Amino acid sequence: MHIDLTGRTALVTGSTQGIGAAIAAGLARAGARVAVNGRNEERVAESVATLGREVPGAEFVPVAADVSDEEGAARVLRQLPQVDILVNNLGIFGSADPLEITDDEWRRYFEVNVLAAVRLTRQYLPGMTERGWGRVQYIASDSAVVIPAEMIQYGMSKTALLAVSRGFAKKAAGTGVTVNSVIAGPTHTGGVEDFVYELVDRDLPWDEAQRAFMREHRPQSLLQRLIEPEEIANMVVYLSSDQASATTGGALRVDGGYVDAILP
Repeated sequence: MHIDLTGRTALVTGSTQGIGAAIAAGLARAGARVAVNGRNEERVAESVATLGREVPGAEFVPVAADVSDEEGAARVLRQLPQVDILVNNLGIFGSADPLEITDDEWRRYFEVNVLAAVRLTRQYLPGMTERGWGRVQYIASDSAVVIPAEMIQYGMSKTALLAVSRGFAKKAAGTGVTVNSVIAGPTHTGGVEDFVYELVDRDLPWDEAQRAFMREHRPQSLLQRLIEPEEIANMVVYLSSDQASATTGGALRVDGGYVDAILP
């Protein structure tokens, strides 16, 4: 399958590292002009330089803004008035005793993981529908369906994204714009390495720690390993293409068989 996104502009939030950076690289390899987003200008510039070396000849646009607040989202819109592909990847996660999560922390997870995506969708969906083509995606998680006891505040936010995605897909019905969620399973990123070591022996080498984590805390994974960010990116690139024109309102799983269900 040949995917060609030449002439398309994509915005990937939270794309200076991890899954977001892999998505940015994947979209660029398919020919898209990709806006790389993060809060820190220096960090964004470094990421753009790294991605430029990874995908020679690609066009990356640095967009430094905190999209979890209204001012940051407005700044992005001023710099990028038109986007063809919006990938809402920004997210925070962490473990916590459910009875010790404060009201402020609940609000923070909703603001960053849900409302930021809603706000950007409101900004860019009208232009997409007017032009008759667009792709909106939300990077959700297996935690949206299988809520971990140690991070229910995160699971709640990802469950909300599934509802948001389905709702906006209905708003875009018949316009040529598709809206989908990608349910990512346990993925190998720097942040996840830190999380793994919160739950297993810190003295273990990484390969042993990863296996122990999957065995003890994610035993239902059929893949029996952490997913690599590029594997998530492959699904996002496909959903961004013309080939995925009949896929909308869906929650597509790249979870290594973690969710024990035929449907999400």
